Amino acid sequence: MQVKLYDTTLRDGSQREGISFTVADKLKIAQKLDELGIHYIEGGWPGSNPKDSEFFVQVKSLKLKNAKMVAFGSTRRPKVKAEADATLKQLVEAGTEYVTLVGKSSARQVTQVLETTLEENLAMITDSIEYLRSKCIKVFLDAEHFFDGYKDNPEYSIQVLQAAEKAGAEGVVLCDTNGGSLPEEIAEAVEAVTKSVNICVGIHSHNDTEMAVANSIAALKAGASQIQGTINGFGERCGNANMCSIIPILKLKMGIDCITDSQLKLLTDTSHYISELANLVSEPFLPYVGASAFSHKAGLHVSGLSKWSGSYQHIEPELVGNRQRLLVSELAGRSNIVQRAKAIGINLTSDSKEVKDLLQQVKKMESMGFQYENAEASFDLLVNRTQAGYAAPFELIDFMVVVEKQRRPSAMRSQDEMMAEGIVKVRVDGEVMHTVAEGNGPINALDAALRKGLCQFYPELSSVHLSDYKVRILEQTSGTDALVRVLIESTDGESTWHTVGASPNIIEASWLALSDSFEYWLITKKCKNCKKQ
Repeated sequence: MQVKLYDTTLRDGSQREGISFTVADKLKIAQKLDELGIHYIEGGWPGSNPKDSEFFVQVKSLKLKNAKMVAFGSTRRPKVKAEADATLKQLVEAGTEYVTLVGKSSARQVTQVLETTLEENLAMITDSIEYLRSKCIKVFLDAEHFFDGYKDNPEYSIQVLQAAEKAGAEGVVLCDTNGGSLPEEIAEAVEAVTKSVNICVGIHSHNDTEMAVANSIAALKAGASQIQGTINGFGERCGNANMCSIIPILKLKMGIDCITDSQLKLLTDTSHYISELANLVSEPFLPYVGASAFSHKAGLHVSGLSKWSGSYQHIEPELVGNRQRLLVSELAGRSNIVQRAKAIGINLTSDSKEVKDLLQQVKKMESMGFQYENAEASFDLLVNRTQAGYAAPFELIDFMVVVEKQRRPSAMRSQDEMMAEGIVKVRVDGEVMHTVAEGNGPINALDAALRKGLCQFYPELSSVHLSDYKVRILEQTSGTDALVRVLIESTDGESTWHTVGASPNIIEASWLALSDSFEYWLITKKCKNCKKQ
């Protein structure tokens, strides 16, 4: 069975609240989708805004290997000739081989929203497709509100599709525009459509009932051969069908080679890359591509996984470019610790004193506010510190932070500034470094002061920077006396790691997470003098 993947992240996906792609972003995403093996990439609506118009000019310079670029627009307006319609002219000027036209396929939408007659709507669809075909452009019809229209007036909804076929459309795409249909309703309608037309039938599902992926698969089983969706399910309201779930379902569950094995391994990277361009944090709990999609916390599960990788996960995560994560917490068993230690090159046995002590230490630390599930680097340091001969690359002697509000003349009082000064003493190779640095806050000042001292011994550390900083109040009823947990994300531009600190004092909690971040990077990168045996 042949299935074509049609991605609309650049058009429908960009309608998600909070997303605003630049032209440069859209070009990068198009390139990434092409590498993934997508067959059709919907680039936007030329003429609807300057960015989309500019995109279709610049995208011509991309050397796409797998995908066809598609321009999106509407049929001609009521009572306007196709050749005189501004939208259709702009679609021709976009210069794409394919165009997708959106047209009403619900009789009620035609009369109440479009405010025209059913006959005029059919003429609008027919004229628009024929006009584009006269310009040697291949056309898909997005049959908007198809499933709702089919429930109300199935004869007219089918008539719309037949008109599109007669006018020369390459295919018709059935849209669950309001996202309220169920899989059995989708299947019934698609089966009826495939008996009524002889061209490609596609499915375009929205996720308002969290059925978009299920509806897409139901349509496919009922005879559809094109699936539309977006990366990460981006889209208006609750989003669209998620291509990052649809693709591996087709490939791994249904045996449909919609992309190659090597392209499938790009899926997780593509998901995270596009989230980054959208300025959104990658959703960790997404199936297949989320950071937690193959994470395991229960000791029983980890023990089973150590014997058989399929015991508690439905696929090997590497198939989609993801990885397995074994979480360590107070609920974990010895197997979690043994397997996590093995992952960093330290062999432990579950009945050893080291493992028993580590498990007790984890439980003790978590009772004090630490949490290692999302701070693997801090846990890895706990394991390393149990090893005979381990010496930390630096040793804290003490630190101090001074925060001062610099007062200005009363006329400029609104411009008063806060200034923080961090003072740090650390020992490296027996030499004490006493450094001072300013920052825009106490944590920034401590970071600068510690970095200033350590970079004299480890200049490579200059590549490390803090990329995220989260604070959580653990005992909200305790007010300002509450225990605080700080989670820091750090990166060197190549890899990312997380460390944790906890204390009633937010500065101490931040220091513990910050110093762990530097120590972890120094020992894992094995810089000069980093690890002394």
